[in-house]
Amino acid sequence: MNLTSRLPNALVLPPGRMITSDEGHGTLQPLWLSDTPPSTELWPRLRAEHAASGLWPLLLDPLDPHDTDFRPWACGETSPERMSSPADHNPQALLTRWWQDYTATDEDDDQLSADERLAVTAPFGQTWPGAAPTSTRVEDPDAIAEQYARAFLVQRPHARLGLVSAPRGADALATVGWTGPLNYDNDTAKFSAVVRDWEDRFGARVVGVGFDTLHLSIAAPPNHLEDALIIAAEHFAFCPDNIWQGDHLHLAAYAEHLIDLNCWEFWWD
Repeated sequence: MNLTSRLPNALVLPPGRMITSDEGHGTLQPLWLSDTPPSTELWPRLRAEHAASGLWPLLLDPLDPHDTDFRPWACGETSPERMSSPADHNPQALLTRWWQDYTATDEDDDQLSADERLAVTAPFGQTWPGAAPTSTRVEDPDAIAEQYARAFLVQRPHARLGLVSAPRGADALATVGWTGPLNYDNDTAKFSAVVRDWEDRFGARVVGVGFDTLHLSIAAPPNHLEDALIIAAEHFAFCPDNIWQGDHLHLAAYAEHLIDLNCWEFWWD
């Protein structure tokens, strides 16, 4: 069944089609994908309809905007059958384990010395600092998400609209079978579990998804360095490439960049 039948007739979508996952027996169609970019006002209208429709809107970015295959979305390069449920995973247990894995020193296969590796995650080193405190929201998470969606489309005018049947944005990542963090873990539901937790603690909303990128709006960012450092540690555990291969090669510099920032963007190599 076409997911768009759940939407009111007055809400006009661009032309689009259901996408069949290339995994399994060709029976799963977890995604409706537009053929053309949406208007900047469509994502906010669809998000407002989510409570009634059960469809979470995603702004989908391709691996190469000049490639007619629009990978991974238009060609069904997704793996929904592989994913567990986000409810099966404890987000803090995941972050703790990932932190331990990524701060460990492997003497047989390590481009950094032990001291250099510890410097990346200073002042915490190998000690997991625990979860950042829940922020006091001063802005409406959905309003911030709508602002970010408009800005996202201005910056990426080639992005297309996706619709996924999911109770919340975090769950849409697993439902659609997105495999962006595949080089770290092939069960996206684990990452969805962490994003669920961020939805609750920081007013995060899933707005955009690329081949190996994730774009969240944030209603309650840290406003001083102490909290930003602990959130930066969560980001490192969630997506170490943000620091290992980003513009901020140490946790402290990355934390400064998070202060008062209303969007969190992640990239996995």
